[in-house]
Amino acid sequence: MRIIAFFLALGLFIFNNTVQADEGMWIPLYLGDLNEAEMQKLGMRITAEDIFSINQPSLKDAVVIFGGGCTAEIVSDEGLILTNHHCGYGRIQAHSSLEHDYLTDGFWAMNRSEELANPGLTVTLLVRMEDVTGRVLEGVDASMSEHVRDMAIRKNIENIEKDAVGDSHYEASVVAFFHGNQYFLFINEVFRDIRLVGAPPSSIGKFGGDTDNWMWPRHTGDFSVFRIYAGPDNKPADYSSENIPYHPKSKMNISLRGVSEGDFTFVFGYPGRTQQYVPSFAVDMQVNTINPARIAIRSEKLDIYEQAMNKDAVIRIQYAAKQAGLANGWKKWIGENRGILRLNEIENKQSEEAGFLRWTHNSPEGEPYQELFREFKSAYEAYKPLANSAIYLNEAGFGPEIIRFAGSFGDLVDISKDPQGGDKWQEEVSRLEKNTTQFFKNFNADVDRKVFASLLSIYHENILPEDQPAVLIDMASMYQMDFQAFADEIFDRTIFSRESAVSDLLESYSPNRSKKIEKDPVYKLARGFRDHYMKHLREEMQYLDNKIDSLQRLYMAGLMKMSQEGRFYPDANSTLRISYGQVKPYYPADATFYDYFTTLEGIMEKEDPDIFDYAVDDELKELYQRKDYGRFADKDGTMHTCFIATCHTTGGNSGSPVLDADGNLIGLNFDRCWEGTMSDIIYDPERCRNIVLDIRYCLFVIDKLAGAGHLLEEMTFIE
Repeated sequence: MRIIAFFLALGLFIFNNTVQADEGMWIPLYLGDLNEAEMQKLGMRITAEDIFSINQPSLKDAVVIFGGGCTAEIVSDEGLILTNHHCGYGRIQAHSSLEHDYLTDGFWAMNRSEELANPGLTVTLLVRMEDVTGRVLEGVDASMSEHVRDMAIRKNIENIEKDAVGDSHYEASVVAFFHGNQYFLFINEVFRDIRLVGAPPSSIGKFGGDTDNWMWPRHTGDFSVFRIYAGPDNKPADYSSENIPYHPKSKMNISLRGVSEGDFTFVFGYPGRTQQYVPSFAVDMQVNTINPARIAIRSEKLDIYEQAMNKDAVIRIQYAAKQAGLANGWKKWIGENRGILRLNEIENKQSEEAGFLRWTHNSPEGEPYQELFREFKSAYEAYKPLANSAIYLNEAGFGPEIIRFAGSFGDLVDISKDPQGGDKWQEEVSRLEKNTTQFFKNFNADVDRKVFASLLSIYHENILPEDQPAVLIDMASMYQMDFQAFADEIFDRTIFSRESAVSDLLESYSPNRSKKIEKDPVYKLARGFRDHYMKHLREEMQYLDNKIDSLQRLYMAGLMKMSQEGRFYPDANSTLRISYGQVKPYYPADATFYDYFTTLEGIMEKEDPDIFDYAVDDELKELYQRKDYGRFADKDGTMHTCFIATCHTTGGNSGSPVLDADGNLIGLNFDRCWEGTMSDIIYDPERCRNIVLDIRYCLFVIDKLAGAGHLLEEMTFIE
C-alpha cells in the first residue's frame, strides 16, 4: 500500500506533463482513484465498481484472454463468447478443407452437438489481482548487482506464485509494471475446452483483406463465436463430451442503440505491448534498423505467398492464416514508421531527454541519473548491429518453413545421442509424429522452395559474410551463390520436403538413426543457424537486454521523481486494462476527412468479384437490396458496420469489448487506423483511432445471414 500511495501522490511525468483524456491503458484496480471522475465527466454513467469489483460480480468477470494473444467477452449465461474473426482464424482454418471450406463459406453450429472442439485453445479468466511489490522486492537493495537482484526477485516471485494457489486449480503469475518499479499478482482460471460455434464467411469476416487492414474506412465483419465448456462443477476441465457450458459470474448486456459522435466509450481487454517511455535511441533503432529489415523481408515472402494463393484454391486454404499473420505485422510496421517520422518523435524525445538531463544537474534528487543517457547510448550502439543480424536470421534465415520444421528435430537428435537419455526419444518421436501431420497439412514444397531461394539470397546480400552462419556460406558456395539452384537441389535431397519420408523415418525410428537426420542438408542448415545464434548473438544480446532493462527501470524511477503532476499509467504487458475516449471522426491528412462510422452501402461500393478480398456474399446483397435489417438498423435506417473512437489500444486488444456509458456492449475492437499505428510508442489524439465492429452488424449477420437466431436467444439486449 505504501508503493501505491507513492505512485498516487507522485503522479505521472509523460514528458510534456499532460495526459490526453483519450490516452492511457489503465489498471482497472485503481479506476476509482485515478479515472472515475474523468470518465464520468466524459459521459460515463456507471461507477468504477461496476467495471472492476473485488467483492462482487462486475464487468471484469466477463472479459477473458482468448488463446495467447486476443481478448474475448462472455455474452450469455451459457459461456458464449465473442471475439474477432482474425483471432479465431487459425482455428477456423484448422477445421477447413476443400470439402468443408469454413474460411470461404463460414460455419454455424445449429445445436450444441455441432460445436467443434479446438485442442490446445484456452480461455483465461482473471479471478483477482493484488499489488505484491513489497513482497517481490523483499531483501533487494541498491548494493546488489543486477544478476543478484534478478535472482532474488525471481525467487520471491516463485514463492509468491506457489503460495497464492496452493493445491487449487487456479494459476498464478506475478507481472512487472513500470519497468520493474511495481509488481502485481494475478490469479486466473484457465479453461481448456473451447468450442467453435460460428464464424461468418471470409467475404464478411475478412472483407477487404490485407488491403483494408489497418485502414479506415473499414467494412469488415471481424467476429467469430466460441463457447467455454467446463466440468460438471463449473471448473476448468480437459475436453470431454460430459462437459457443460460454463456459467459465468457475469455476462455483458448488448445495446442496440448504436453510437453517435461524441459518445463516451471504453475498451476493456488485454493489450499486449507498448513502449511509451523508451529513450530516443530505442525509437531510432526501431525506425531505422528493425522495421525496414522486417518490412523488406516480409514484402518478398508475402509476394510469393499471394501469387501461389491466387493460382490454387488448396494453397489459399493452406496459407491463409500464415499470410494473414505475416501481413498484419508488415503493414503495421510501415504505418508505425510513417507516424513516428511525421511527428518527429525521435527529435521530440531528444528534446525531452535534454530537459530530463537538466533536471538531473539542477536537483539533488536527480544526481543518480546523470549518466543514464550516456549509458543508454553506449548500450544501444552495441545492440543495434546485433538486432539487425538477429532480425535477418529470424525473418530470412528461418523464414522458409522447411528450415524451422527440420530444426524441430534437434531435441530428438540430442536425446538419441545422450547416454542418459533412456526411452525419452520415444516420447519425442510421438510428439514429432503429431507435428509432422499438422505441418504437411498446411505445407506446399513448391511455394517454400521459392521462399527458400529468395529469403536466403536476401540474407546473404544484407549481412556481412563474416557475420553469417558458416554452414550457409559453405553450402551456397557449392552452387556459386545461385540460391535458386541451391534451393532446387536441397528440396530434392532433403527428407523434410516429403511427408512420406519423414513419416517413414519416425515409424521405424531408433536412436542410431539420428545420424540420418544429422546428414540431411536442411537439418544442417537449421542446426547451423541455431548454433550461430547461440554462439555469436544470444549471449551478448541477453547481456545488453538486461543492461537496457536495468537502465529503463532507473529512467522510470527518475521520471517519477522529476514530476509531481498528472497521472501515471504503465506500458501494456498483456494484463487487464481499461482505455477510454469518445466516438470521433478525424482528419488523416490535409483536406481529407473521415467520418466516424461506415455502412453496408460501403461494402457494395467496394465490391469487386474479380478480387477475392472484395467479393460480396449474394445473400448479403439481397438483404441490402431489400433493406432487410430488422431491429439491427440504425435510427437513420441504414445498416452500420463499423465505427471509430479515440481509445488507446494495441495488439492484444483484438476482440476486446467496446462498451457505452452504461457498460453495455456496443462493439468489438479489431484494429487501429494506419495513421495512428505509432501509438505503441507515441499517442497522437488527432490521428489515433481504434476501429470497432458495430455489434449490430455482428448480430445482423448471425440472425439474418446465418440463420443462427438461437444464439441471440442466449443474449440480453438493451433496445
